[in-house]
Amino acid sequence: MTRIDKNPNGGRTGNAVEVRGLVKHYGDTKALDGIDLDVREGTVLGVLGPNGAGKTTLVRILSTLVQPDAGTAMVAGYDVLRQPRQLRRTIGLTGQYASVDEKLSGWENLYMIGRLLDLSRADARRRADELLERFSLTEAAKRPAMQYSGGMRRRLDLAASMIGHPAVLYLDEPTTGLDPRTRNEVWEEVQRMVAEGATVLLTTQYMEEAEQLANELTVIDRGRIIASGGVDELKARVGGRTLQIRPADPAQLASMAQALTDSGLVGLAGAQADAAEGLVHVAILSDEQLTAVIGLLGERGFGIANIGTHLPSLDEVFLAITGQKTSPSDATTTGATAGSDTTPEEVAA
Repeated sequence: MTRIDKNPNGGRTGNAVEVRGLVKHYGDTKALDGIDLDVREGTVLGVLGPNGAGKTTLVRILSTLVQPDAGTAMVAGYDVLRQPRQLRRTIGLTGQYASVDEKLSGWENLYMIGRLLDLSRADARRRADELLERFSLTEAAKRPAMQYSGGMRRRLDLAASMIGHPAVLYLDEPTTGLDPRTRNEVWEEVQRMVAEGATVLLTTQYMEEAEQLANELTVIDRGRIIASGGVDELKARVGGRTLQIRPADPAQLASMAQALTDSGLVGLAGAQADAAEGLVHVAILSDEQLTAVIGLLGERGFGIANIGTHLPSLDEVFLAITGQKTSPSDATTTGATAGSDTTPEEVAA
């Protein structure tokens, strides 16, 4: 079984998704405010942002569920507005909440979707069996989905989005509510699909998930992209690096920190001695500062047992860029609340 071919006439740019000037209003609320976005083929783009930032609105537009007020979007060579029917055959979507048919069994849900995607009966059966096994649902395959737990429905929904070997897969907070083992299974399946050539746009509020899966990150806030780049690039941009220096003589910990604080080296914001860890922490912004710190300590006669560098965590990056923290409670909010991307207009639709 091979995944569905991309549009042979769409033109190859190296990007599976290209968005220019995307705008969407809901009444007086501007959900998207001129979004420009590129997702390279065969990669995972992680889209981060606080609740209400516009992440889900972006996914709904790119999956043809909502029309933008302005701007253009090309996905897998198809125009989102002009070629929606063709586009739907090349994409997969897992929304924030499971959307399986509760009256059908797990196996019947997957088989039905496979047939709707024009898989042969044999291929639809084979793919349904394969995905049920991958998501640990084989034992529940013949049970109606209404008897599934919330986590099981979520896994079935994920399997349904993958059954047609989509060229582009949208995962909108896909592991919300899943236990760690199942979350790892989802990650493995996403990585397997990308290795086979698929492209993934992932929205998440789990920083660990973004670091685990994403090749590049885009941060959205109030409908605008406020930062983008690789994980390490964003970390370096907002927080620089921290040197962690262990003196050869533990008794020199405080005097080493004081020497650096009083040194007057350009760009240093001081040094802190951590007696519990036996380390001196020094914030630096460049390799030149690192060299200067080591040189100064040598001139002052301090011996160094060990030296390392530490980048800020992705949680710290998110806080620095958006001014907001993420929390598991944010990611598990249900319904169309004031803190979610879903609006009353979208629910009604």
